[in-house]
Amino acid sequence: MINKIKKLAKKYRELITYIIFGVLTTIVSLVSFKIFDSLLGEKLYLLTNIMSWIFAVSFAYITNKLWVFESKSWQGKTVIKELLGFVGARLFSLGVEELGLWLLIDILNMGALRLSILSLDINGNMIAKVIMQIVVIILNYVFSKLVVFKKK
Repeated sequence: MINKIKKLAKKYRELITYIIFGVLTTIVSLVSFKIFDSLLGEKLYLLTNIMSWIFAVSFAYITNKLWVFESKSWQGKTVIKELLGFVGARLFSLGVEELGLWLLIDILNMGALRLSILSLDINGNMIAKVIMQIVVIILNYVFSKLVVFKKK
């Protein structure tokens, strides 16, 4: 039984580590979004999202490179190629996220929502951000796996 679990863990190591670091990256994104949302105000949610994106992408690049896709090369040419591909793919998903936030918050009026869960006040912007994070995680995995850190 233990050997079977080890075999499965080895087989799905990349996906498991992606999920773990994806959750951590999402936490970085949500916490920084909440901080910037509080500092700048709810009306500047698209700028707030871009600022949180910078923190999340920086964290994600390092964790994806080292632990998820195990790209060990730090040669300038390799790092630049990976970084350009990684940021390029993340810029695409940022565009999708910005569009999704605009649709959810402004067009579908989700910005007017207010929830209180366990004495924690959650605004519609944060709910929209969580929804869009699910879309972004899927897009980012596909781009990272097939484009940025693809095995030769």
